[in-house]
Amino acid sequence: MADEHKIRVEVLTPEGQVFDDEVAMVSTRTKTGSLGILANHAPLMAMLDPTELALYENKEDGLNANRENATRFAQSEGYLQVADNRVLVLVEDAIPPDQVDRGEIESKLEEAKHNAEEAEEDSEARARFERDVKRYEAFLSVLSD
Repeated sequence: MADEHKIRVEVLTPEGQVFDDEVAMVSTRTKTGSLGILANHAPLMAMLDPTELALYENKEDGLNANRENATRFAQSEGYLQVADNRVLVLVEDAIPPDQVDRGEIESKLEEAKHNAEEAEEDSEARARFERDVKRYEAFLSVLSD
């Protein structure tokens, strides 16, 4: 029987499923701000910004920012859906912090910054490089936390 204080979370990337389990709290960031999702949350659809995705085993851990007891990911942009006590997270990347290569991300960040500066203003290419900059900066912030 499912725990009434838990919510089922599935995290999917183009490479496949990276998480599927019940947790007490989900913490992420949408285009409009940070979000914490507990069991029995109202239905919701949101666009996600790059950030740390934290999945807490105990609600109190999230409320006290005790990330030691959380499953953490460097999360890229994507989408979130909450319905029927389930959370679906669809993102380009969801990487555990210990699997993020700092040197590679720093290199990609510098390349994206350079490409954004070189791209034509208001072009789709520039917007894409600026999204990449935001993603790589978010990944690095997850590593330094």
